[in-house]
Amino acid sequence: MDVQVKKLPKSKVEIAVSIPWNEWKGEIDHAVEHLAKDVNVQGFRPGHAPREVIEKKIGKTTVLIEGAEHAIDHLFPKVLEAAKIDAIGKPEIRLDDVQAEGPLSFLVTTSVMPEVRLGSWEKKVKKENSAHAKEKLTVDDAEIAEELRKIAESRTKFVTVDREARDGDMVETDFEVTMNGVPIEGGTGKKHPVVLGKGAFIPGFEEGILGMRAGDEKSVELVFPETYHVDTLAGKPAIFHIVANLVQERLIPELSDEFARSLGNFESLESLRGNVSDGLLEERKAKAKERLRTGILESIVETAEAELPDVLVESEVRRMIGEFGNQASMMGLKLEDYLARMKKTEEELAKEWRPQAEKRILSELSIERIATDQAIEPGQEEIEEEMNKILAYAKSVSQAERELDLPAMYAASRNRLRNEKVFEWLERL
Repeated sequence: MDVQVKKLPKSKVEIAVSIPWNEWKGEIDHAVEHLAKDVNVQGFRPGHAPREVIEKKIGKTTVLIEGAEHAIDHLFPKVLEAAKIDAIGKPEIRLDDVQAEGPLSFLVTTSVMPEVRLGSWEKKVKKENSAHAKEKLTVDDAEIAEELRKIAESRTKFVTVDREARDGDMVETDFEVTMNGVPIEGGTGKKHPVVLGKGAFIPGFEEGILGMRAGDEKSVELVFPETYHVDTLAGKPAIFHIVANLVQERLIPELSDEFARSLGNFESLESLRGNVSDGLLEERKAKAKERLRTGILESIVETAEAELPDVLVESEVRRMIGEFGNQASMMGLKLEDYLARMKKTEEELAKEWRPQAEKRILSELSIERIATDQAIEPGQEEIEEEMNKILAYAKSVSQAERELDLPAMYAASRNRLRNEKVFEWLERL
């Protein structure tokens, strides 16, 4: 096999391939087997007619071209290996004139993983590390008190009361919203809990519930805010018909040694306060480390240069849109609804996100380049341990083999560990 590689702009290559007849002639038989299934020849069962009969029926040229295409499909991975090409996307293949007993010649044009060139980034990274080392992380008493308040509120008990609803109470309501006597879409709620004073509804709704008792009904006219997320309702008046089903007083436990002990392994309120302080500090350290790594990566990417192929950038944009769509669905929002609200098409969003996609690709390529230059690579045992953490969530190994792409999981685990090691190395500069 003779393979000649020519580099093209935008991280593309042209590969000229020539395969001797004795290395591809066997593919003719495979082609005949394939063609024979669809060719009806009198006296032979489908798929069992001999080669000379098939060639006579559909022509030697057709069989020859089919064999050439089989040869390309089977030998293409070896072509890439011989050319040392990391191809991406769908290649374009141009087949030369095919001759029996002659070499198989074809031309492949394909995008490849781009080579990234890094400039002088070391001083910038050291500056980031120095600034991080000087950063003093503390937690003040007000932050601890706020966190303790949240913990206490999370243990709130609700006691049903026979009185008028007050600020701070939880009122279970049924409501219906109408405009011009017609119920609006999505404007009905059943057994909906409302904590008075939280400001979770449009202005005036919670105030309208104040003073209601269980079983009371009332209608109040309210105006949707100008910034309301539904354009057809923004700034418009509506009638809210409210039924109070239940009024409950919220009993927030008092912060005390007894409360601390009720949470678990805490001897006193002071030990709980210390645990909260430590947790807040660790959270702050994690955020500071995230800021450091973001700064380090941006310092490196600023110096990076690479010819990014369109297919790679487009793939990254689609992945970003997919990730966003998944996040939106977790919040009960469809991607189509978001786009309609933003008055954009998916194509416009893709165009807008293209620079960000290019930056993400450069970031990944830069980390890979540093890992290669510094010979940073996780060990086999580390990768397997990382995979086992993921597999631990599967019910069984057989289930994992059925439902998980183990080679892809291996590659993802390796990349995650390698990237972590690269950042640890960069943080020591």
